[in-house]
Order: sequence, then structure tokens, then C-alpha cells
Amino acid sequence: MIGFRGRRAASAIAATLALSACAGSNIRPVSDTPVKIGQPYQVRGKTYYPEADQSYDMLGYASWYGRESGNRTSNGEQFHVAWITAAHRTLPLPTYAEVTALDTGKRIIVRINDRGPFGPSRRIIDLSRGAADDLGIIRQGEAPVRVRRIEPSDKDRNRLRSGKRARDLSPVSERILRNLRAQLARGPH
Repeated sequence: MIGFRGRRAASAIAATLALSACAGSNIRPVSDTPVKIGQPYQVRGKTYYPEADQSYDMLGYASWYGRESGNRTSNGEQFHVAWITAAHRTLPLPTYAEVTALDTGKRIIVRINDRGPFGPSRRIIDLSRGAADDLGIIRQGEAPVRVRRIEPSDKDRNRLRSGKRARDLSPVSERILRNLRAQLARGPH
């Protein structure tokens, strides 16, 4: 009888492991390939049109998110709240961007691997908690930023793909910040 119970327990454990392996198979490894542009999609009645905009350079607002830790991102990777990642509505997944806090001039490189922010908002990017903390905007909740698509070095790509920060970037000068703030205040033309 003990042998039967032991075999039953072993079968139950094996079944649990098999199911957990199946559940985890929908999370893909962190990789820069394939790059996913994607088809137009709708969220809350609004249609978004992903595109490979090599010259993307926008002013707007950033917020941050972090309660979704462990969930799957839009490109299939696991979301890690402490990693330096972000969500964008239309840039290809993954994409790398330089994000500048217009309040301080601090700049960081983020890896965009998710979709968002959605809903009526002036936000152009959602940062992971790690990215918002690194940029120094965690307490603000929402902050004015410049988001510029870049092609970082292989070393920076490797660091971001493994959950580490990219190299430190020098801050933007006060003269340039005044210009960017004035452009943001004027709004789109």
C-alpha cells in the first residue's frame, strides 16, 4: 500500500511539474529577435498603428507600473518590475529608447517590450518601476519626458536584456532642458 501511495504521490508531482512547464512555455526568453511591429489593434475603442519609426523623438509624459510583476509582456517576455523596461503604444517590440526627465535632465536607456499606456492621457510611455526609479521620477507618478528611439551598443543591449542598467548617460544641459520644456508647453502644432 505504501508503494501505491508513493507512486500516486510521484505521479501527482510529475503531473504538477508538467502542467507548470506548460504554463511557463507561453513566456518567451528575453531576446532582441524577432522584432515585432504588429498589426493595428484596439484598446478601449481607440485604434493604434504600430510602426518602425527610426526617427521617433517625442515630448510628453511618463508614468510607471509595477503591480504586474511576473505577468507576460506584449512581446511574450516575463515582466520584471525592477528591470529597466517600458511600454509604448506603437514602437516595435523590442525597441531601445533614451528617456530624459525634463525636470532634472537625467537620461536613461530603456528596453521597450510592452504595449501601453492606454486611455485618455498625455502619457507617451509607461516605465517599469526600476526604470522610473533609475530616472528619478518614482515619487512623481507622472513626469514630463523626452523619448527618443536609439540603437545602443551591444554591451548596453546585453545589460538591459539581463535585467541590469545600461551605462550612465550624462545629463542634458539646462539650456536644452529649457528649450524642451518650452516645446512641451506649446504642445503639438
